[in-house]
Amino acid sequence: MVRLIMNDNQTNLMNPLSVAPMMDYTDRHFRYFMRQITRHTLLYTEMIVSAAIINGDRPKLLDFSPEEKPLSLQIGGDNPQELAECAIIGEDWGYDEVNLNVGCPSDRVQSGHFGACLMANPELVAQCVEKMQQGVTIPVTVKHRIGIDHQDSYEDMARFVKIVSEAGCQRFTVHARKAWLQGLSPKENRNIPPLRYQEVYRLKQEFPQLFIEINGGITNLEQVRNHLKLVDAVMIGRSAYDNPYLLATVDRDIYRDKVTQLTRHQIIEKMLPYIDDWVSRGHKLHKISRHLLAIFSGIPGTKAWKRHISENAHLPGADSQVIVQGLKKVPREGVLPVTSDQ
Repeated sequence: MVRLIMNDNQTNLMNPLSVAPMMDYTDRHFRYFMRQITRHTLLYTEMIVSAAIINGDRPKLLDFSPEEKPLSLQIGGDNPQELAECAIIGEDWGYDEVNLNVGCPSDRVQSGHFGACLMANPELVAQCVEKMQQGVTIPVTVKHRIGIDHQDSYEDMARFVKIVSEAGCQRFTVHARKAWLQGLSPKENRNIPPLRYQEVYRLKQEFPQLFIEINGGITNLEQVRNHLKLVDAVMIGRSAYDNPYLLATVDRDIYRDKVTQLTRHQIIEKMLPYIDDWVSRGHKLHKISRHLLAIFSGIPGTKAWKRHISENAHLPGADSQVIVQGLKKVPREGVLPVTSDQ
């Protein structure tokens, strides 16, 4: 089911690999960093609530570098008219896709009556999707859970997908765990409910016309390849942040793009002009460098690298030289074989 991805609306919808939207993690600096590792993987913003997009500082919330594309804007909300306005804003801003969050279980999101609790009201989600699609030409997609609380049977999920797909949604990203809306924290909801991959596979079998992406507990490329035999796409979450070099070979192995694999040092060196540009505009180094800490995960010297960056990036006047000095703490490696899963 793997496809070579080009940058147009239809093929963005069919992208076989993505990095999950993660609050406090997938900001524009992390996304730019990930683009030094993989050109093709679909990236997401953090979830942005519809009211913030409509009433807030849009450049601060929505601006991105052209290098970050293909890029999806994830929106949280439950008002069809507001979400439609946000979708139009997102397309005008240059995003390749808008995604409706129907998976986040946090108390803050629930208090706004959106996120995972919307799974209890598929008709409203369908109204939201239909209204969003009316004003844009880019794909409108949905990210959701297996289920919520005691409404978590396969039949419940299939009914949700059927109703929302009839409103026009073609791509569904399924976190293969249910969400407990009471009693578990968002972090616990990412780990405690058991993974139910077989139900996502069944969903693809029973809805072959839809593009089904699986998410949850995926930590290496062997798992990605195995999932791609049974569904259309795979979304990687925390593992992409905790070990970003995990994706160093995906352009070659998943997208069949003949690119040269960069070493970890080369990736960080490509970030230096970007860092200096932002620092010259008054941006704090640690806002960027925090995303770079895990690049040497599992490599000798990673502790010294992290310590140096953590102790120096917040100091007045800190710039790319902090990163350059940090690189000296880690032995420079050779170029790894492009087929490696490291």
